[in-house]
Amino acid sequence: MPSASRAVSASGRPVPSRLWRDGDFRRLWVGQTASQLGEHTTLVVLPLFAVLTLDAGAGQLGVLRAVGQAPVLLLSLFVGAWVDRWRARTVMVLTDVGRALALGAAAVAGILGWLGLPALFVVAFTVGALSVFFDVAYQASLVRLVKRDQLVGGNSALEGSRSAAQIGGPALGGALVSLLSAPVAAASSALFFALSFLSIRRIRRSEALPKGRERPPRVWRRIHEGLRFVVGDASLRTVCLASAAFQFSLAAVMTVYLLFLPRELHLSGTAVGLALAATGPGALLGSVLAARLPRRFGHGAVLVSAAVLGDGVFLCVPALHGSSAVTLTVLLAVNFVFGTGSQLVNVTVMAVRQAVTPDGMQGRAAATITFVGMGLTPLGSLLGGLLAEEWGLRASLLVTAAGMLLSPLLMALSPLARLGRALPSPAGPASEPRTP
Repeated sequence: MPSASRAVSASGRPVPSRLWRDGDFRRLWVGQTASQLGEHTTLVVLPLFAVLTLDAGAGQLGVLRAVGQAPVLLLSLFVGAWVDRWRARTVMVLTDVGRALALGAAAVAGILGWLGLPALFVVAFTVGALSVFFDVAYQASLVRLVKRDQLVGGNSALEGSRSAAQIGGPALGGALVSLLSAPVAAASSALFFALSFLSIRRIRRSEALPKGRERPPRVWRRIHEGLRFVVGDASLRTVCLASAAFQFSLAAVMTVYLLFLPRELHLSGTAVGLALAATGPGALLGSVLAARLPRRFGHGAVLVSAAVLGDGVFLCVPALHGSSAVTLTVLLAVNFVFGTGSQLVNVTVMAVRQAVTPDGMQGRAAATITFVGMGLTPLGSLLGGLLAEEWGLRASLLVTAAGMLLSPLLMALSPLARLGRALPSPAGPASEPRTP
């Protein structure tokens, strides 16, 4: 779930106070927050510009979203292999610069009247590709920056910042597109990436890169090592399958959802942004609960129940009619519950994945799970657009929302559901795996 953690250590004692005294961790947190805010603003700006300004149809919107998601399928495995050999700080800084330049160019093109669908496709692909690098790098960066018993607290803080981005990003993006213009909205996203660049480049601590062989293996062998490690671990294998089912269905849902709100319920761009932004407060609550519930009820029980609640709530949306205050209130509640459940799953899954993965495999494990989990999202977006054209928005939304429940079903039938209160131990040595 849209990423790859509780505010407690493996021993159950709070650790955020130790983390916040670490200046480099604070810089990573600020940079990641700004980057996520820019990313979530962009995810709303580009589709709303296409729908409200360019009058894009369901199929065109599906293609636009698929183009932005395609880099996950095309690049994730390679990025994981590369990041395990690079300094994560350098990767994050360069991707921030690239995304800022891409959106800045989009803003200029929009002001000059050149920002049509082809330009949006290029911008969406570029930002999506660079985001793959950033997302894998920041997950690897945390492992290299903090001690293992601080991973849960560190993830909780970083996931909390992502939640804050989910609050501000959609609302800001929807409001700017509706009240001002798409170029202004694109420019605002570029500024967030610039802020992320300025913060992360100030990280002073030298990264302790994993020690590997003097002659690193070819990239394909490193990719194979990552795939073999994830497939060989029952918990990580289930995470991949459940994530793939969820992300595929969610991509289809969101393609229909972004058409359903303005065209079926007649909501303005600002109202759409406000409804989507309700996911953020829910995610903040999910981060807080994730610091407590797994230690009390067990990681497996929390994963399954949170997924059922968060995914199932979308089944309420097709029953809504009109743009009344009641409709908007229900949408806010739906997105809030979805954000809470999704964040509980996100934080818990990330902590489990980092706990069972050796340090030298962190980048490849994250990238492999991202590749499998997110790789089908372009097809999901295309399917959502196709169903909306053939079946209508309401029926398509109901079917795609029901498909999201496959994810908790897979987890319930797997070893993940049996995880207890303590995080599992690493599944292998803390260095490069041996290759026959």
